[in-house]
Amino acid sequence: MADFEHASFAEPAVDHSPVQHAIRARRSLRRYRPEPVPRPVIEALLTAAIWAPSAHNRQPWRFGVIESGARKESLARAMGARLRHDLAADGVPEAVIAADTERSYDRITSAPVLIALCLSMMEMDSYPDSGRNHNEYLMAVQSTAMAGQNLLLAAHEAGLGACWMCAPLFCPDVVGVALALPDDWEPQGLITLGYPAQTREKTRKPLAESVLWR
Repeated sequence: MADFEHASFAEPAVDHSPVQHAIRARRSLRRYRPEPVPRPVIEALLTAAIWAPSAHNRQPWRFGVIESGARKESLARAMGARLRHDLAADGVPEAVIAADTERSYDRITSAPVLIALCLSMMEMDSYPDSGRNHNEYLMAVQSTAMAGQNLLLAAHEAGLGACWMCAPLFCPDVVGVALALPDDWEPQGLITLGYPAQTREKTRKPLAESVLWR
């Protein structure tokens, strides 16, 4: 009988499938060329997003697509005002506040397309206790995040650059008003999108640092 404890096995070949390639090649890109993204391309990305798995298959994700320059401008200014207020309350120096708000403004207004990734609890389950309701909310967050990952991978495959901004989590009310979102749409992130004007190289920590085998 073979001694499995001391047996050696060949390392599996690296998977070069299209999915593996897209996962490993995708990067968060923040600078874009000015040309618009065609509406059918955006719709294809959103279609990929909604095929993500979701809790109870309730599909709690919602998407606000912003192409209007005026709407981007108003959103960037509103979010910038909240950012400035919060940083000032934290005692952050004015020079740092100015740099942060300017960077946020540029990222939002220079992207050809913005996608406000939101969730709705309207079709999720409701319980009489706060613990299970909290878990149900987390399930909606996780489902929406998976839809966002689908969208990012589909954008990469389509030759687009994209970046997930977490800033709406700090000012969901501001984003909701600026974009005139329905009351039950809760902003989770803002994805900037366009044809890339930059490349980036990033790596990951060794797998062993993040895995326990049991």
